[in-house]
Amino acid sequence: MKELVHMTTRLEVQNLSVSFSTLAGKAQAVRNVSFSLYEGETLAIVGESGSGKTVTCRAMMRLLSKNATIESGRILLGGMDILMASEKQMRSLRGNTISMIFQDPMTSLDPTMRIGRQIEEALTLHCPLRRREARARTLELLELVGLDNPSQRYRQYPHEFSGGQRQRIVIAIALACNPQVLIADEPTTALDVTMQAQIIDLLKDLKRKINTSIVFITHDLGVVAHVADRVAVMYAGKIVEIGYSDEVFYDPRHPYTWGLLGAMPTLEMETRSLTPIPGSPPSLVNLPPGDPFAPRSLYALEADFCYEPPLFPVSKTHFAATWLLDPRAPVVKPPEAIAKRREDYRGRLEHHEGI
Repeated sequence: MKELVHMTTRLEVQNLSVSFSTLAGKAQAVRNVSFSLYEGETLAIVGESGSGKTVTCRAMMRLLSKNATIESGRILLGGMDILMASEKQMRSLRGNTISMIFQDPMTSLDPTMRIGRQIEEALTLHCPLRRREARARTLELLELVGLDNPSQRYRQYPHEFSGGQRQRIVIAIALACNPQVLIADEPTTALDVTMQAQIIDLLKDLKRKINTSIVFITHDLGVVAHVADRVAVMYAGKIVEIGYSDEVFYDPRHPYTWGLLGAMPTLEMETRSLTPIPGSPPSLVNLPPGDPFAPRSLYALEADFCYEPPLFPVSKTHFAATWLLDPRAPVVKPPEAIAKRREDYRGRLEHHEGI
């Protein structure tokens, strides 16, 4: 199990709840979410689309849409509750103290502007630097994110780069002022497998070099094993399991986490098919009573349909919100197929780290 070298808290989310006004009613997108992010660590937030992970992180940037309401909670960044900050204060924090990499680099880059100028804009807006200093820093950033011949790249337009290279440019912009907290919103989803691995390795390398803390959003639990120190699994707007990466990956306790593992492909897919999670996520406007995952769970207890479970402790660092952890519950183990899939992936991970 990985241990955090530094325990200084960079970011703390306390009982955050966010809703959206829709034609169908109030959608409870995030419900009483709490977690901490420590200096120099990567926290992965994983879950299906609509689980609340991106909304949680957009709230941390104060970039929610107009129909969103923060119902409750605090988000402490350097001891300051940013939910109480003015927009002027937030403009000074974004890019400088906290920054975000968005999923599609083409929506983050201006196709009519040379990429050197786009990086310089971020520098002069947030740092700020003089023009000559900004250019020197831009060339340094292009080299830092692994783009060859920075002087030539500086003068090129976004369409002259591949998808992976464009994502590196977006990362360079996000890191321009060495933020303490970097939010990566599914930064590898639009890339092929080779580019995904390169971007993940880049983020891990950058974290070591500039000592930033990363919140990594993904729907792919397989990516988590490569990139995260700790993992928070979200479902229907809540954290249903949280712990160190090794704990959640190799000793999962929530049936939803079992489902995500069962849907994770391995190198032996010709002999074992994926095991999809049955059903669909619930409506966030009309959440069912009890545990929202109960209608999809093969292991649901009677209590799951009546009462929403608290986060039970598995260890001092590992928690899961499932009635299966109640002392009165029957002993239920994850399916054998999931155990095999974890072992398959453990071998791949050890091989990857040994290269």
